[in-house]
Amino acid sequence: MLVVFGIIAVVLVLFISEVIPIDITALGTMVVVILLEDWTGVGPADGVSGFASTATVTVLAMFILSEGIRRTGVLRYVGNRIIEWAKGSFYKQYGALIGLSGTTAGVINNTPVVAMMIPMAVNLARKSKISPSKLLMPISFASMLGGMLTLIGTSTSILASDVSARLLGHPFSMFEFTALGAIVLVTGLVYLMFVGHRLLPERIKPQEDLAEEFEMSGYLTQVIVADDSPLVGYTVRQVWEQLELDVDIVRMERNGEAFAAPLGPKQFRPGDELLLRANRDTLMQLMETQKLKPEAHSKTFTDEDFEIERKGEALVEIVLLSDNPIVGETLRSIAFAQRFDALVLALRRKGELLYDNIDAVPLQGGDTLLVQASGQALKQFERSRSFVVIQPDEEATFRFEKLPVALGIIGLVVGLAALEVVPIMVSALGGIVAMVGTGCVKPNEVYKAVDWSVIVLLAGLIPLGMAMERSGAAVYLAHAITGIADVVPPLVLLFVFYVFTSLVTQVISNNASVILMLPMAVEAAELTGADPFSFVLAVTFAASCALLTPIGYQTNLMVYGPGGYRFTDFVRMGAPLQLLLAFVTCGGIWMIWGV
Repeated sequence: MLVVFGIIAVVLVLFISEVIPIDITALGTMVVVILLEDWTGVGPADGVSGFASTATVTVLAMFILSEGIRRTGVLRYVGNRIIEWAKGSFYKQYGALIGLSGTTAGVINNTPVVAMMIPMAVNLARKSKISPSKLLMPISFASMLGGMLTLIGTSTSILASDVSARLLGHPFSMFEFTALGAIVLVTGLVYLMFVGHRLLPERIKPQEDLAEEFEMSGYLTQVIVADDSPLVGYTVRQVWEQLELDVDIVRMERNGEAFAAPLGPKQFRPGDELLLRANRDTLMQLMETQKLKPEAHSKTFTDEDFEIERKGEALVEIVLLSDNPIVGETLRSIAFAQRFDALVLALRRKGELLYDNIDAVPLQGGDTLLVQASGQALKQFERSRSFVVIQPDEEATFRFEKLPVALGIIGLVVGLAALEVVPIMVSALGGIVAMVGTGCVKPNEVYKAVDWSVIVLLAGLIPLGMAMERSGAAVYLAHAITGIADVVPPLVLLFVFYVFTSLVTQVISNNASVILMLPMAVEAAELTGADPFSFVLAVTFAASCALLTPIGYQTNLMVYGPGGYRFTDFVRMGAPLQLLLAFVTCGGIWMIWGV
């Protein structure tokens, strides 16, 4: 037990500190558990069994099925129609956004749901002159709660079902907890509708123009290359590599023709008009040493200054998801401008705008980048599930003609599993074949659709749960917790497990909290004579409601940058809802299943 407790302690420290990615921590945990078989009771076969777990395979399949739905653009299509219907009324539009986010997350993984909702919400905010800060966090919260409507709404429920089957012989059916999920969702939506948005400050002021929103005018200057400038005759790449200054050429204009970044092979000529991104000190140094003359008149820059029709050049926001391979790198180390044919002008992180030396800033999940990108670059960003592109709707990029087919496949997957014709894993794998066979998802998109960090996380942590059971660690902790059972009734003990799990899941992965808490919850219930399945449900629901921090759940991190939020904003709006849901969920379990 001491060995297993030691492993758990190290894992928790690594999860909270994130000095290494949590999926790599999980992989390392699996290796350690196997190597210490004499103490953990988990050998090589059991240690790698997480990769063959029905939970892992089902979650993998659901990522691909969700991608098929995302590619059809159904959520964007329905959302735009609802918002158009609600035009002119904040409460109608706001209600439509959170309602759509919550209900669709029950059948589509909530991560792609939020990825599709973010552009919709930001565009609505700009058109309606309201702050996107008022919309984005409620969308994330609604998607979390909606994920509890069905078994396939979140990876947490699928994993909990697998653990419940191992511990109790009782996996979840497709609609096992739909009634409770509906109560939780309705409670959450009512709170968000009438209370939640009032607690959120306007971190981003309502702006229609991105350049104004990111306050770019103070960092942009138009200059002209003088006849005697030492730049004349040299290419941009030759000069910029030698100067080593924090400055970018956003646009070059010559004889009425505009050229957009990246401009590496372009030669400087006398009279070239350059639009530069630089702070004042760098700009003054550059103008003095390179003989650049400022434009005769100053101006306020708008999005139109960045649009070049020839290349489809435009100014857009992109959000980096935490599983993006460029997270941890810098713009310079990956040669971002050359790799993506796009120039980063500013970065928003934790509510702050960064301009200086952004090429040297290590990128983080949730960062929002202001990017000048070509039409080809935009398509590249849109195709990747590691970026969320926030721009005016481009419905032509979706496969609308596949919409009925994709919905039919999802309906069949859910129906076959709900009627118990085949297990959910089998119907989901069959759904992948159908999605690819009908062209809803192309073969080269299948592997890109999967968040492999989640798959590795699940597979790596399942052996830790086994070690807790086999070493007696779960029983020991359950005995310690149930010491209070002599003075409190089982319903209060259920409430304690819910609250404790909800706190744990704020700082570590929701899937990790399920692995750690479920064995203890089952043992505690059995020791006190309570219903173990009720405790399993309490832990499952609590693990899926990380409402207090931006790092507790992927969807919170996704809206962190675009909403301009601060860490405390999540506590401000999430804490009252977290407490309310603790009472509602435990009360609902008591009424439906008993304790």
